[in-house]
Amino acid sequence: MFKDLMISRRFAPLFWCQFCSALNDNFLKNALVMLILFGLGGSGAVAGGYGPMLVTLAGIVFIAPFFILSALGGELADRFDKAHVATRIKLAEIPIAGLAAIGFYLHSVPILFVTLALFGMVAALFGPVKYGILPEKLQTAELPAGNALVEGATFLAILIGTIAGGIAVAEAKSPEIVVVVILALAVTSWAFARTIPAAGPAAPGLAITRNPWTSTFALLREIKDAQRLWGGAHIVSWFWVVGSVALSLLPAMVKDHIGGTEGVVTLGLTTFVIGIATGSGLAARASHGKPNLTLVPWAQCSWAFSLSFSVAWPP
Repeated sequence: MFKDLMISRRFAPLFWCQFCSALNDNFLKNALVMLILFGLGGSGAVAGGYGPMLVTLAGIVFIAPFFILSALGGELADRFDKAHVATRIKLAEIPIAGLAAIGFYLHSVPILFVTLALFGMVAALFGPVKYGILPEKLQTAELPAGNALVEGATFLAILIGTIAGGIAVAEAKSPEIVVVVILALAVTSWAFARTIPAAGPAAPGLAITRNPWTSTFALLREIKDAQRLWGGAHIVSWFWVVGSVALSLLPAMVKDHIGGTEGVVTLGLTTFVIGIATGSGLAARASHGKPNLTLVPWAQCSWAFSLSFSVAWPP
């Protein structure tokens, strides 16, 4: 089923669009982290003793828009055709990539932080589209495989983006390669978005809430009233919180606590991401084409077991 989906026009354009988008997000984020900690071409940190704090702040800056804008993204995805929304969002990403290019040319951490926040806003609006479109394009039996491919590809993009972003900053003597990659990925993601088949709006009469805080809290109340959705939201949220925190703190921990280099950071990120991608594929196969939550308790036990090692043997 995985192979059939990857060559299907119902799924392949969305897959590659979100893959390039996630790759670009993480390439930019890790390039900024490496610029803060090590400098361009190993020329030295640009943030002095504030490096670890700025690295943590970079993670917060990218993640914060998801809490504020995800509900608005969901409303846009329901009100309009999701393929059309995806195309518009990805088009808006191109000038943001241009701003990132300016930031790297100037070695400006403030400009790059603004760019990272804008990339986070785009990703927050695009998230409901990429997940909401799957039930419209795929049959129920295809959903576990489709979700696994999207989830696995997202973290594979994180892996490639973090490695490539680190190498580009560590080895480059000038920012040209970083700039070219960011712009090329933004344009490629937009090009794939243009080929996603249209399916029409799911709720054409839906009124868009102008205040994103209002829509966010209204969505939370609606989810809380549905116990199954509330439990699922907690599970997914904790997964992303722990994953985001781990990925954000790992570079600074490796540098400051064990004296590691960029290569050690890359090894740690690789191990983390491969585990998530493998788990996504195993979960899809174990579900036998039927979405369910029966595997979650086993995953939580494995998660707790892994965390116990980090507590018992801290770096």
